[in-house]
Amino acid sequence: MRYRTIHGYRRAYRIAGSGPPIVLVHGIGDNSSTWDPIITRLAEHYTVIAPDLLGHGFSDKPRADYSVAAFANGLRDLLWVLGHERVTLVGHSLGGGVAMQFCYQYPSMVSRLVLVSAGGVTRDVSPALRLATLPGVGSLLGLLRVPGAMTALDTAAKALAATPALPGRAAPLSPSRHLTDRSDIVRILRDLAPPDARAAFGRTLRSAVDWRGQHVSMLDRAYLTAGIPVLIAWGTADTVIPYRHAEIAHAAITGSLLETFDGCGHFPFRDEPDRFAALVDDFVSTTVPGTFDPRAWRKMLIEGADPVVLGDQGEQLSALTRAEIAEAMAIELSAN
Repeated sequence: MRYRTIHGYRRAYRIAGSGPPIVLVHGIGDNSSTWDPIITRLAEHYTVIAPDLLGHGFSDKPRADYSVAAFANGLRDLLWVLGHERVTLVGHSLGGGVAMQFCYQYPSMVSRLVLVSAGGVTRDVSPALRLATLPGVGSLLGLLRVPGAMTALDTAAKALAATPALPGRAAPLSPSRHLTDRSDIVRILRDLAPPDARAAFGRTLRSAVDWRGQHVSMLDRAYLTAGIPVLIAWGTADTVIPYRHAEIAHAAITGSLLETFDGCGHFPFRDEPDRFAALVDDFVSTTVPGTFDPRAWRKMLIEGADPVVLGDQGEQLSALTRAEIAEAMAIELSAN
């Protein structure tokens, strides 16, 4: 773990290995330790940098801007301080949205992009996260500081996770289905006990989610990744951000690769670390780094892409083939 002070705020980050740089960006409420199962594996061939985003982990938690764009700015500043001008980005959950925003804001700095259970596709997100945006709910997290609260929560979660599906109930309605990531969710909740961490979590969450779901989408600018190799990895049992988002993102990002982790939840890199690390290694070693051409970028911005409205949610997919458009529309409409 290392620290750098940038703009007066302490930024924490983990760094290991040597070689081409790979940057691992964690999700909301989480921190760089979430990548522990794969850091050592990737560090055999790469310089691995895993920051704690501002407001998370061991980084400072000021009253500040916690938007996706602000996180992208902070990531850019840290990489410049560390002397890295071009990197492969791996973003998980909120970190996937940050990575996508980083590509939009600083395209010349991105060699490749890996989106893991990424936020910012359509509105769908865990009901618990939507509920957490309501007034007063954040203060309830203060109960996590009560002695024994986390132990009781973990015990209850274990009991629910072990509960078999009820007769006649579909798998998605079974208690165990919704606790696929029990240990990781409890781990994150434990870190939210301090008041400054809860405040930063609330500001971060409300910048991207409200009671109706996610209100920030990457789809309207997905066509701008045309010059960058993109890999999408998702677990089919993800109850935080549904797997169908992987299929929509894959359709929206021309030339992207989709890797499905059957039976895995929201953290496939923790469920199957060997497979995930090997996947990233293979992706980096077999693809040509993206290049930034200002003239081509300007041309894409001028021409844009024909938007396709899905269902009644007003979400857009860009640069799709007719078959992909039809498939994406069928996925979205089936959920309405």
